[in-house]
Formats: sequence, C-alpha cells, structure tokens
Amino acid sequence: MGHKAGFVNILGNPNVGKSTLMNALVGEKLSIITSKSQTTRHRIMGIVNGEDFQIVYSDTPGIIIPNYKLQESMMMFVDTALDDADIILYVTDVKEKLDKNINYIEKVKKSHVPVLLIINKIDLASQDIIDILIEKWKNFLPKAIIIPASATEVFNLEKVFDNILELLPTSPPFFPKDELTNKSKRFFTSEIIREKILINYKQEIPYSVEVVIEEFKESDKIIHIRAIIYVTRESQKGIIIGHKGKPLKKVGTEARIDLESFFENKIFLELVVKVNREWRNKPKQLLRFGYH
Repeated sequence: MGHKAGFVNILGNPNVGKSTLMNALVGEKLSIITSKSQTTRHRIMGIVNGEDFQIVYSDTPGIIIPNYKLQESMMMFVDTALDDADIILYVTDVKEKLDKNINYIEKVKKSHVPVLLIINKIDLASQDIIDILIEKWKNFLPKAIIIPASATEVFNLEKVFDNILELLPTSPPFFPKDELTNKSKRFFTSEIIREKILINYKQEIPYSVEVVIEEFKESDKIIHIRAIIYVTRESQKGIIIGHKGKPLKKVGTEARIDLESFFENKIFLELVVKVNREWRNKPKQLLRFGYH
C-alpha cells in the first residue's frame, strides 16, 4: 500500500472543544484554549507523521455570523477549510442544540468529502443522552461517521485516528516529515500572550486585543521578545496595564513561563500596550496582523 496524506479540517461552533481536540490529536499544544468563545482566530495546522502517512490537521475559528471585518476574515478561514478538506471533523458537544448554525451544517452535508462527526465532552453526559444525540445526528448528517468522544479525557480519540487513517487518500506528504506546524515561532509567541489576556481580563477586552511580536532575538541561552499589545481605545489600555501595572505584569509572568516551556529556553519578555483605533474593521491593519 502506498503513502497516504491529507488535510483533516476541524469545523464547528464556538466552545465545542475544537482546539482541545486538535491539540490532543497532534500531541502538542498548538491552539490556545480558554472558556471564552472566538478564542481561535486563525487557521492553525498541526502535522502528524508516520512512516506511511501524513495527517495535516487544521484548527479553525468557531462558526459565527460576522459583526465586523475581523470576524469576516475568521469565517474566510473556515470557508477555505471546508473547501480544501480531504476529511472533515465536524465537532459538536453534548450541550449544543442541533440546529445551531443549521446553514453551515447544510454546507457540510453537501460536501463531497468524508465527514467524521465528533460528539465531544461525553464525560459530561449520561449514556442515555449520548444515545439520543447519536440518533438525532444520524438524521441530520446521515452519511457521517459518528464518534462520541472526550478530548479532555482523551477518550475514543484512537477510534477517531483509526477512521482518519482509513479514509486518508493515497498521496505523497505535503510537508517535510520533521515539520509539526505551518506557523512561525512569532505566531505561537503572540498566541501564548493573547491566551493569558483572554484568561485574565473580562468582557470586551480580550476581543479588542491583538498581539504583534516586534522583536524576536534568539540565542543559545535566552530569547529576547518585545511584544506590542494593541487595543482599540485608551480606556482599554488603562485596563490592560491596570493598577500599578500589576495585571500586565501578571500576564507577562504567566506568558513567560509558558514560552520557556514551549521553546525550552530562557525568555526575556517585554510587553508594551498601544492604541490602534478600530483595527478590527481596517483591512490594511488586518492584513498586517495576518488576516486575509
């Protein structure tokens, strides 16, 4: 049998556990995870290699109806992932209503590629509820292979992997076999800092923030990083910095610890907060920040 390779794209509504599933399948923390919706803004690839296969997973933003240009860009990542998938992992969970974003489920149904429907978070539900959900989803997506799973408990993920391997098309690898992801060190640095902002601040603040790595100087003993945290208003800048700078310092400390673990090196991290008004609705700024 020849070499198999393909794009396995993870789609679904916000907060169903797509990023947790991606990280568990790849075996690395590539996507940031918080309890807030719209945590994932980009399409992030994680590559799993074997001797005779290469699986290119893609984590994508949660499916939403856009309210501003940033969200339009996020949904473009989702649409692209739907179009170029060899296999779709459509993720739902035990609490989600089946008709949420029904229009997108119709798009998945019309797709000509295999669909694995993952009912995630089954550790939070009884077997009776899971059985009912399986039957309902069979009616919604009759061609899909339905797999109940728990990404956090790593339950039934082997079954997910086995099905993916079976469905992968015969193909040479798309990426060098030693690559883990298509994203840069600067990208993961900005995502780790943004994750700490998502965790430490409430309300609209995390959704108004973008992190840009202005400087990334790497040596054997230490990595010097200067990061700009952009917000949309002066009042948000004040909230991010906080009383005597303590909240910002907390973000910096937590990010530095994670960065040292991620890069396996000492980190010197400088955080600067700047105002960039309405960046979420400015095409040029979005392009500069890596959105298309």
